[in-house]
Amino acid sequence: MNPFTAPLKIQRRIQTQGTEAAETMRLLPERLGDLASVEVGQTPSEAIYSENKLDLLHYEPLTDDPHDTPLLVVYALINRPYILDLQPDKSVVRRFLEDGFDVYLIDWGEPSRLDASLTLGDYVNRYIDNCADVVRERTRTDAINILGYCMGGTLSTMYAALHPEKVNNLGLMATGLCFADTGGILEQWGSEEYFDPGAITGTYGNVPAEFLAAGFAQMNPVDTYLGKYTILLDNLDDRTAVENFGRMERWVRDGVDVAGEAYRQFIEDIYQENALHQNELVLDGGPVDIENLTMPMLQIIGSFDRLIPSEASKPFTDVIPSADTDIYEFPTGHVGMAVSGKAHAELWPRVATWFRERSATQSEESATVDQGEAEAETDQDRSLQTLDGIGPTYEARLHDVGITTVTKLAAAEPVSLADRLGLSESRVTSWIEQARQFTGSSDDSTGSS
Repeated sequence: MNPFTAPLKIQRRIQTQGTEAAETMRLLPERLGDLASVEVGQTPSEAIYSENKLDLLHYEPLTDDPHDTPLLVVYALINRPYILDLQPDKSVVRRFLEDGFDVYLIDWGEPSRLDASLTLGDYVNRYIDNCADVVRERTRTDAINILGYCMGGTLSTMYAALHPEKVNNLGLMATGLCFADTGGILEQWGSEEYFDPGAITGTYGNVPAEFLAAGFAQMNPVDTYLGKYTILLDNLDDRTAVENFGRMERWVRDGVDVAGEAYRQFIEDIYQENALHQNELVLDGGPVDIENLTMPMLQIIGSFDRLIPSEASKPFTDVIPSADTDIYEFPTGHVGMAVSGKAHAELWPRVATWFRERSATQSEESATVDQGEAEAETDQDRSLQTLDGIGPTYEARLHDVGITTVTKLAAAEPVSLADRLGLSESRVTSWIEQARQFTGSSDDSTGSS
């Protein structure tokens, strides 16, 4: 390197970088406007039920013929649920709508001081149950699909254990279920050795959103307070990237308080006592028996989730009786599974298929049963006298030997039945052939009466 030209090259590089930085900074006022005007939760919805602070949202279908089994999404009590509908190309809600599901979501709102005494039992046995019943009645469905996110997944698990007859399939997204030195840094911070949630609720009543946000921020302070803004500055010339940043930042800062008693119970019972995993949890004076979790269950886990590491979710599958369990682990974080482009391209189509296949199974089985019952009812109503050669007397004799319907007659073996009735084989064969024509049975059908 020429010792005389090197300083000139360095100076030229500094000047170039400075010019580029100045041009980028000229975009700042415009980009600040973009940040302030971003829209979230753009998928059209309607609040079809409200109770206290919560709204039950129903999303407009995107297909003309939605699946028979609706999907109820149970969000966490922390932050706002629009993270599941952040923007059209990164919307979990929209992915299910596009797949033909009838989608409902619980927006908990923000508790007031009067709600500080709300318990986990209030949320599970009152609020979730009421919303589930609204969906069931509205769609005329006995059992619905449920997808719970984070704390909402833990509440959904409690609900499914307490009301299994109302849950067709259970999906759990980034859900904490097992805390025996497996829950990562949050479990350590929440250990009864270091943390008393009662001291927080005794001071504030409801747990302030700012308190929760500060705790989460300490998990990665460099990125929270510096790194992401450096990335923003580097991408000021990309309006789409700036708007995406703005939506996420809006959600991060749009926290809600958490009802004090529910928070205390959750920390003590779920984190400190590991009561749900140990099948020792009690709500409203009654046990939450995870032995009732016999419905299909899917766990959706982020490999890089620092809030709920996989070890806080996976072991739960081993302690429930369901014979149909799956775990989809994807290389993303706690929030990334809801908003990353790769997750929407690869993960959520799989999740939608998982629900659809099991919803279709229930629907088809129900249709088959209904059809069978209808056919049986028609068969019961059809008199054997419909057939030529069978009058009241012969019908009574057929009833005496157990042939009470045309279907049973069609399945009979001619020689055996003729012998039992004391009639000619040709006469009985004629009846059976007519019965088979009525029921669509093949000529070589055989059976015993």
